[in-house]
Amino acid sequence: MLPEALAAIAAAGGTAVVQAAGTDAWTGLRQQVAQWFGRGNSQREHAELARLDRTAGELERAEPAEADHVRTRQQAAWQARIEAVLEDLNDTDRVQATTELRALLDQHSSQLGASAGNGGLAVGGNLGIRSENRSIAAGVIHGGAHISIPQMPDPSQG
Repeated sequence: MLPEALAAIAAAGGTAVVQAAGTDAWTGLRQQVAQWFGRGNSQREHAELARLDRTAGELERAEPAEADHVRTRQQAAWQARIEAVLEDLNDTDRVQATTELRALLDQHSSQLGASAGNGGLAVGGNLGIRSENRSIAAGVIHGGAHISIPQMPDPSQG
């Protein structure tokens, strides 16, 4: 059983994999995660790349009603895989692997952004929202919206 701090870094790793899949951050994180798992073994690294690609594919193909379940399952699977690697290492190698994983996650954290959950909006960078031609622009609208052309004031009633 891993200490709580190592379980937390493993959980962060699982979350990072799932959050990055399908984003601009995916290519870099995918490669670095595979290298981390491979630990210098190119065959193991190649197997991890294939596993990461399967994860990205499952997340991409998930039906909207099942998307949260698929994300949760994939996060748990990657957390378990990271924990298993850490558990199998001797103390010296575990410290080194944890340091490498933490650095990898720190490097990609700004690219991964944040999650605000269902109905929320989280931005890990610049966001511009604008409206044109009597339309509505918003990050999140709860409860619907209605657009109407305002009536011009009657100058005779001024």
